[in-house]
Amino acid sequence: MTTKNLTCAAVIAAASLLGLGGANAKPVEILTSFYPMYVSALNVVGDTPGVKVSCLTPPFVGCLHDYALAAGDMKKLVGADIFVANGAGMESFIDKAVKQVPTLKIVDASKGITLAFEDNPHIWVGISGAILQVKNIAAGLAMTDPEHAAQYKKNAADYVVRLEDLQKEMHAVLDGLKSRDIVTFHEAFPYFASEFKLNIVGVIEREPGSEPNVRELAETIEVVKKQNVHALFAEPQYSSKCAKVIEKETGVPVSILDPVVTGPREPAIARDAYIVAMRKNLAVLKKALSE
Repeated sequence: MTTKNLTCAAVIAAASLLGLGGANAKPVEILTSFYPMYVSALNVVGDTPGVKVSCLTPPFVGCLHDYALAAGDMKKLVGADIFVANGAGMESFIDKAVKQVPTLKIVDASKGITLAFEDNPHIWVGISGAILQVKNIAAGLAMTDPEHAAQYKKNAADYVVRLEDLQKEMHAVLDGLKSRDIVTFHEAFPYFASEFKLNIVGVIEREPGSEPNVRELAETIEVVKKQNVHALFAEPQYSSKCAKVIEKETGVPVSILDPVVTGPREPAIARDAYIVAMRKNLAVLKKALSE
């Protein structure tokens, strides 16, 4: 073999080892903890070639309050290059995962964000929080996968513009509403309520799946009656049974407010899922608070 051929072979081998071997190169595997992080990561990655985004938890799983790693989850974590987490205490299983997969690179979407509500990790539900998390994800991916840093930063900037437009659209409608007291299903909406100056005067279930006792339910009913609350909300991911009891006792209709913790998984559709869901929330709030 000539010196020239040896040099070419060495270049090809090096490119393969560095993951630059074209169509046959192993893609960068980005695994996200749950749906909100999946949607944000999809938008940051965009159509970047050689990068794949997937979600650890099944489509029906909402918030990860009590989530425990399933048998197949460790296989997904072992196969991933980067794990994108909400952080702020949402993923209680993360320490265990890191110990078992020490090579896994972690991107914490809540890094540097001061929690406005103690022990409440639902940052993405407020649009301002979602914007900060998108920027954190872009910065984290750029650091852990520098080859695609420019694409990540550009895609994130484009998505942030869309989120800022959504934010303005929602403020234009919600800022003018006189009725601002609401009862939410669980503690997912403080960041959202704070951003749009809504008052959460009651919460039906502090933790999803943990139904209120008779006393707690009676207290919520009393609050709704005394404060003349016009808006009572359930969430699409959970049973509305308790909300329906309050509706029956107060006459306040139950509406659906979505914290965007579940949704379509097809990437082309999922990229727009947060904005679509928030626009539906806007229409629901406008109707409920105008009546």
